[in-house]
Amino acid sequence: MSFRVVRSSKFRHVYGQALKREQCYDNIRVSKSSWDSTFCAVNPKFLAIIVESAGGGAFIVLPHNKVGRIAADHPLVGGHKGPVLDIAWCPHNDNVIASGSEDCVVKVWQIPDGGLSRTLTEPVVDLVFHQRRVGLVLWHPSALNVLLTAGSDNQVVIWNVGTGEILVHIDSHPDIVYSACFNWDGSKLVTTCKDKKIRIYDPRTAELESEAMCHEGSKATRAIFLRHGLIFTTGFNRSSERQYSLRAPDALNEPIVMVELDTSNGVMFPLYDADTNMIYLCGKGDSVIRYFEVTPEPPFVHYINTFQTTEPQRGIGLMPKRGCDVTTCEVAKFYRMNNNGLCQVISMTVPRKSDLFQEDLYPDTLAEDAAITAEQWIDGKDADPITFSLKGGYVSSSVNKSLPAKKAGNILNKPRGDSASSGATSSSAGGGNFASGNNNEASEGGPPAAVLSEKDLRTIQDEIRKLKAIIVKQENRIRALEAKEDARNKNGSDAAPASAGAATSDGKASESANDHASTSAGTSKDED
Repeated sequence: MSFRVVRSSKFRHVYGQALKREQCYDNIRVSKSSWDSTFCAVNPKFLAIIVESAGGGAFIVLPHNKVGRIAADHPLVGGHKGPVLDIAWCPHNDNVIASGSEDCVVKVWQIPDGGLSRTLTEPVVDLVFHQRRVGLVLWHPSALNVLLTAGSDNQVVIWNVGTGEILVHIDSHPDIVYSACFNWDGSKLVTTCKDKKIRIYDPRTAELESEAMCHEGSKATRAIFLRHGLIFTTGFNRSSERQYSLRAPDALNEPIVMVELDTSNGVMFPLYDADTNMIYLCGKGDSVIRYFEVTPEPPFVHYINTFQTTEPQRGIGLMPKRGCDVTTCEVAKFYRMNNNGLCQVISMTVPRKSDLFQEDLYPDTLAEDAAITAEQWIDGKDADPITFSLKGGYVSSSVNKSLPAKKAGNILNKPRGDSASSGATSSSAGGGNFASGNNNEASEGGPPAAVLSEKDLRTIQDEIRKLKAIIVKQENRIRALEAKEDARNKNGSDAAPASAGAATSDGKASESANDHASTSAGTSKDED
């Protein structure tokens, strides 16, 4: 007698459900760039999608409540001179987003809480170093304002965005860097390169700790650190079959698992949920999303299910766990771009009969607060990201909370109310060019700083100047109309006296004629 033991897992029954079309986003011109990017970034406040734009590069930022058909003239974030290749929301400030472009510049933007009312062209800061296009931007998981960028010049740079300074420069890659990922506390960095190798670095010292062959295929590969230290990779074999692997950092040459999936050509993007230890594989051009659970027992990577759609996907974004609906047992939410301009919202749920908070499905998840500062991190301090419980739902704290600013100028202070970006007017030696702003910091012993930044004041002054110009224009127009009316009236009054004079002369002439006639008549009578 034989029997089969079913693996026990609370995520064995995860089901995907696409929301109705009116609850999705339509009429979006998704970028047609051939760069291997997800073209999408999402957080609990906004959805950002890289779009086609004439005369440079741009991406659109939409609040989650603005669903339905998007107007063709919707405001964009459009300050790049070349197509945008990658975007990433800051994990510690839901209003801050970074973008890399073919114009070799990385820009950091601050989005007001209500979304954009007009096209945004002035970033908070420009990070200028790369000599070729920048195709990868990545934020540090626990340190505030630490951003990694990688370009086609084979250079990897780690910035302190708060001051615009370069913290670390890694120049040991012989070819284009395909992907990069920090580990859970940000003390290690894994990269994949066009030379088919995977490398592990110390991100503070740029020291190469280990390297190995990743996948034998020549197409793009991806690698991510899992929460407990293992590395998950996707790539191709020599026969161009797609495959994934699981590796230990101290034995990169010996994969724990190496599995072939199919023969599709699209690059697979592994989207990782650290709370549930689930990995979602989304291939470019695929119409499916496969999801797996990573466990300590063999075969270690367990296939769970596949979500099937009818349209191939152009890009995809994963909502952080604090943006999921815990009342419906939603464990993941995807924003999936199709080629027809539809951004489809897909909800992954675990069916539960109870309406109560399911603690086993929702362990403590990543919070919006940073654990350490950039200065502490570069000085050698490590810290796990701050976590919190989703019981009772999530409420953003970024509106009423300000980050402490250093005298050097921390330009990524969180906004108060709907104020726009805040910054420091400075130019750093590391190549960061700042926009003017306010640090929202009280001077020592002085009164608290004003809420409005210098940029806000300049914007108000520009609006006042425009209004004055309109008023002057209207005044000139009114004066011109009045002058025409006066001229018309004057011409009419001049014509009237002339007519009256003519009538008078005619009357006098007729009167003299009558007198003459009377005189003639009298004379003739006398003669008779």
